[in-house]
Amino acid sequence: MTDFLLELRSQEIPARMQAGARADLEKLFRKDMAAAGVTVGEVTVWSTPRRLALIARGLPLATEAVHEETKGPATTAPEQALEGFLRKTGLTRDQLEVRDLKGKDTYFAVVEKPGRAVAEVLGEVIPAIIRNFPWPKSQRWGAASISTESLRWVRPLSGIVAIFGEDLVECEVGGIRSSYVTLGHRFHAPGEITIGGAHDYADKLHLAHVLVNHEERQDIVRSKAREAAAAAGLVLVEDEGLVIENAGLTEWPVPLLGRFEEDFLEVPPETIQLTARVNQKYFVCEDAAGSLANAFICTANIVATDGGTAIVDGNRKVLAARLSDARFFWQQDRKTPLSDHAKKLARITFHEKLGTLADKVERVATLAEWLASEGIVPNCDPALARQAAELCKADLVTEMVGEFPELQGLMGGYYARAEGLPDSVADAICDHYKPVGQGDEVPTAPVTVALALADKLDTLRSFFAIDEKPTGSKDPFALRRAALGIIRLVTDNGLRFGVAEGDLLDFFADRLKVQQKEAGVRHDLIDAVFALGGEDDLVRLLARVHALQAFVSTDDGVNLLAGYKRAANILKKEDWHGVEGEISRTGEEDPLAVVDDPDLAPVIAAKMADRHAVEQAPAYTCEPSEQALIAAVTAAETEVAQAVSAEDFAAAMTALASLRAPIDAFFEDVTVNDADARKRQARLALLDRFRAAVHKVADFSRIEG
Repeated sequence: MTDFLLELRSQEIPARMQAGARADLEKLFRKDMAAAGVTVGEVTVWSTPRRLALIARGLPLATEAVHEETKGPATTAPEQALEGFLRKTGLTRDQLEVRDLKGKDTYFAVVEKPGRAVAEVLGEVIPAIIRNFPWPKSQRWGAASISTESLRWVRPLSGIVAIFGEDLVECEVGGIRSSYVTLGHRFHAPGEITIGGAHDYADKLHLAHVLVNHEERQDIVRSKAREAAAAAGLVLVEDEGLVIENAGLTEWPVPLLGRFEEDFLEVPPETIQLTARVNQKYFVCEDAAGSLANAFICTANIVATDGGTAIVDGNRKVLAARLSDARFFWQQDRKTPLSDHAKKLARITFHEKLGTLADKVERVATLAEWLASEGIVPNCDPALARQAAELCKADLVTEMVGEFPELQGLMGGYYARAEGLPDSVADAICDHYKPVGQGDEVPTAPVTVALALADKLDTLRSFFAIDEKPTGSKDPFALRRAALGIIRLVTDNGLRFGVAEGDLLDFFADRLKVQQKEAGVRHDLIDAVFALGGEDDLVRLLARVHALQAFVSTDDGVNLLAGYKRAANILKKEDWHGVEGEISRTGEEDPLAVVDDPDLAPVIAAKMADRHAVEQAPAYTCEPSEQALIAAVTAAETEVAQAVSAEDFAAAMTALASLRAPIDAFFEDVTVNDADARKRQARLALLDRFRAAVHKVADFSRIEG
């Protein structure tokens, strides 16, 4: 068994593409090797800005010989059958064997594939991987680039190292031939380095100031940035995305701390952090009190002889220019009141079928005011809810948000506070997009809740009204995210109102399953409650679902479910529809169409009386288990109804649990399909009552298990 090393060297690979490139390299290598009959075990893939490297351990020296036999048609079969078999196998008639199979002469295709040297296989696989590599963006270069058949790569490919054991794997792609030679650090070790194989690759590059293992570079960026901040008496603002990005930009990372002018701290801290992060890839720091400090940490790619002073100074000047822009935006935007900014929204189309952003703002304001005035959001001042809604999108037309769209909402809150508007209004504007994701905090301040809820409800209702619903994986207006946000706002704050109806309610049901799955709630239980119909209060619905989940996990729940399914199956098999089914036999399409017919009134009344009599006291002597179930169902009907009405779903489950022993005993002792029609009808009616009692809590037919 032998190790294999592949290095693909190029100009700088964007940091954002490196993780995907590592995964794609391993995937392509495994697929192409498997297609050639080579089983691949352990694979390690590394990346730096200038190279992708793969090490496959324990490859065989040669593939196994393959003997394949494929049965074909009989020799007496039509010519078309033989022709199809030859096309399938790629053989000619004289290459087929004829064998006796159960007394019939039958064609067989026998293919012998001798083993191949794995080095030879690698020589074919490497060019295929390079030519088929799925970069998100790639380019052609040089004189050959005029041809559409020329090599494409993320940046110009400059070298291939391919070593199997200690032997070079000969291959060539786009005029680049494989070799033992790579390059070290661009500044510290620019000369050529000869690699012996997978065993010394990482060590030789380390001596040449290249840490080829991206995870090792990430560890250095993470730890050294913390140390640099601590040495200055500060605390690093952790940012794992920046750690990965800086590791992807360097081959020998050296974090360095610098300072910027304190005057810039007048700008909102989020703006400074975003400016440093997005434009310069810098970390920021906080002081002991948790306030943003006038410090940044950049990551150099060299060990500077002056300790990094010149590097820090250069980066400080670049950051200062960026922060000057941010400060200018901050000062300019505050010269105009938010209400005047908001007027510009009338010139921006929200959606061609839904009007302008100003139209959306008015819808949201009306809805937020209604949520407050109706008491749906408790302790919320309707006037403040409307004021916050009317200004919530105003920052979209400011200079700062134009430069940094990520700050929308947040900057509106800062501008509102600077303008002297009520804190509750400023907070609502700042946080009205929340919660954005599953881990995002959920607002609890009344005005913020009213505005956040109104904004998301309007988005959902509006797009559903124009039939712009999510399809498959496509959700261009983020309606799934809006629904999840509404669910969390409603449930976390205990808001009681009907969130939707029709298709939109079904959409909420689907989103609720997704959201509750992470909380360990079974989707079939949500289905069972929704199936009852008319339940659009998410707080009540979830309380019922949680109580149901607790119940079905008990022995009583499991056994009652089994009893329910048995009862339901019997009723289905007997096509039992109760007295309503008897009424429907009048021939009317609507069973209740004749309910007011004076000629039929006595008939219907008699049937209803018969049903009540049969249910409460059948016209025969009941068996003890039958009488016990009648009593249990009668009691449970009342108890369940009262508990559900009081929203005491735990008590409702307790009432259902009382049916477990009687239904078990009933099926053990009583024959439902008795030869006596009276008994049969009464017992089917009793099972129907049992099923109806259970359905007051949930549709148990939807519960799995």
